[in-house]
Amino acid sequence: MPLPCSLASMNDTLLDTVRRYSMAHADHTGFASTPIAGLTVIRATAPSELQHQITSPLACLVLQGTKLVTMGNQTLTFEAGDSLLITADVPTVSQIRRASVVEPYFSMVICLDAAIIAELSAEMGPIADPGGAAVRNEPTHAEVADSALRLMRLLDRPAAIQHLHGSLMREIHYWLLAGRHGAAIRRLGVTDGHVQRIGRAVNVMRADFAKTLPVEELASVAGMSPSSFHQHFRSVTSLSPLQFQKQLRLIEARRMMLAEGANSSIAAFSVGYESVQQFNREYRRMFGLPPVKEIQTARSRQLAAA
Repeated sequence: MPLPCSLASMNDTLLDTVRRYSMAHADHTGFASTPIAGLTVIRATAPSELQHQITSPLACLVLQGTKLVTMGNQTLTFEAGDSLLITADVPTVSQIRRASVVEPYFSMVICLDAAIIAELSAEMGPIADPGGAAVRNEPTHAEVADSALRLMRLLDRPAAIQHLHGSLMREIHYWLLAGRHGAAIRRLGVTDGHVQRIGRAVNVMRADFAKTLPVEELASVAGMSPSSFHQHFRSVTSLSPLQFQKQLRLIEARRMMLAEGANSSIAAFSVGYESVQQFNREYRRMFGLPPVKEIQTARSRQLAAA
């Protein structure tokens, strides 16, 4: 379905603004950080390999190109004019599918702020929560695109950032909460809700992924009984705590091998494995190839895309 003219024009202007910033500031991976906390711009000039990661809550406005995101058995396609919403710390597999030098993939990523969500939710009043998955797709609303454009334009006025970025971030959060997935986003702002409690345990797991973390200890962090914690952890993340930690370890090991040149044995022991054989088996199960072969393939793709 074609976008209304006014929204299409606004998206084109936002795309031009993001393009200019990314061309000036993106690193070799295509990521461009900004002076505004929680705002990142992404550029890709070729389709990417599969990216396994534990994704924190965010809104990603796709401005050009196509991206696929899978969580569990759910796969969603995002194209220009779509917004990707992730409303919990969840494992995802993503891939940029359409991108080229002539027509790169561009997106704008905004981290969702639980404090802003809690404040706005209290002011906006109660709303029914139909439940559902933590990864969602919706058309980018005109109000969100307009707020995002004004936020990006602040980057050309550094002196104004500290005075104005807070109100614009709040405005973007408001329009996201007012959208059809607002109820799911609100869960992030419930101070003692299940998503926030599980989030506290996830923060511990991210910080100490190489350590053995008993479920009882994680449940205590979340303020739950072990059985309740296990149930709600799987409900929020789609994985058991043990599976979640395993993915954290494997993702970090892959980063060490790809970015730091570590061999598979060093990477395995660094992330908490006691057996290289077990590491190799689980790595292959997750990434499809043994560590050495998968890293060689990934590096070849990087060189081809450079």
